[in-house]
Amino acid sequence: MRFEDKKCHPFAFYLSSFTFFYYLCTVIWINMRKIVFCLSIIALVFCSCGEKAATTPKPYGYYRISLPDTAYIAFEDYQLSTINSQLSAYPYTFALSKNAVVQPRDEEPYWINIYYPSVDATIHCSYKPVRGNLRELTNDALDFVYRNASFANSIPEREYSHPEAKVYGVLFDLEGNTASSCQFFITDSTRHFFRASVYCNCPPNADSLAPVYRFLREDVIRMVETFEWK
Repeated sequence: MRFEDKKCHPFAFYLSSFTFFYYLCTVIWINMRKIVFCLSIIALVFCSCGEKAATTPKPYGYYRISLPDTAYIAFEDYQLSTINSQLSAYPYTFALSKNAVVQPRDEEPYWINIYYPSVDATIHCSYKPVRGNLRELTNDALDFVYRNASFANSIPEREYSHPEAKVYGVLFDLEGNTASSCQFFITDSTRHFFRASVYCNCPPNADSLAPVYRFLREDVIRMVETFEWK
């Protein structure tokens, strides 16, 4: 038996070529998808490593202010031991911080500054005799307070009354970035009128100066509570 060579039909050749080409494209496409997927993973890892960790913003800080311990003496004792004897004739007295220096003023009789060297702050004090003008003096004191109204967040008031000593007054806390942080006036309603205001000798900043304001306010409260006419 003899084998005979058979010629391949042209259509079968084209079919075989197409099948091989299709298979080759399929393999390439599958491999390309794998490569693209791997490259995407690598890129994502590099991007994640390159990102900075999220941070929480920190609040502004301020320098720590060291405040001295507080002790008090009678205003008269300070007059007699530290200042010339003519101040003994002042028509008022109160508990004075030992951290303060009393500075007489020349504008009018019995006007003084109470200066605190440790915090560079001053309590400006003025005195007026009452001569039928109590309403005018009170309105002037209120005008000094509310000049700061545009800069104050609020201005709470606290009334004070000590009938036995004939001492009546109002304390004002000026909250916010105001030039004066605290003011008050005191009167006996017939003869005497005393006004005081607290100033720090620097640009106002309620946040950074908060410890100083509290420190001075304690002394102001002590002044008001121990205030007496002579």
